[in-house]
Amino acid sequence: MPFAPARPCRVPGCPTTTTHRKGWCPTHLIAHHAAENEQRGTAAERGYDARWRRARLRFLSIHPLCRYCEAEGVTKAATVVDHITPHRGDRKLFWDQNNWQPLCKFHHDQKTGLSK
Repeated sequence: MPFAPARPCRVPGCPTTTTHRKGWCPTHLIAHHAAENEQRGTAAERGYDARWRRARLRFLSIHPLCRYCEAEGVTKAATVVDHITPHRGDRKLFWDQNNWQPLCKFHHDQKTGLSK
């Protein structure tokens, strides 16, 4: 598979080129993520509190295998409860267990765009 051509960083005046899919050079990508995380609030502020941790453990005990790995014919433990449809602060969608799926960290990061 061919690599994407290098292009200028999307920060005006930055002389660095990048092949990162979102267009930031490594330095500005770190700053972008820091600014993004500041706006998100803490995990507890987003609903990932003690109640969530208990529900997560209960869900993973019932659904111990990664759904994506299973589809690939691989047996791997799920460590993350993923919201299939992002809840974006919607508490009803957040707690809807029909919107949850068990994933390993690799597949969760891949799905949410956290993998590099």
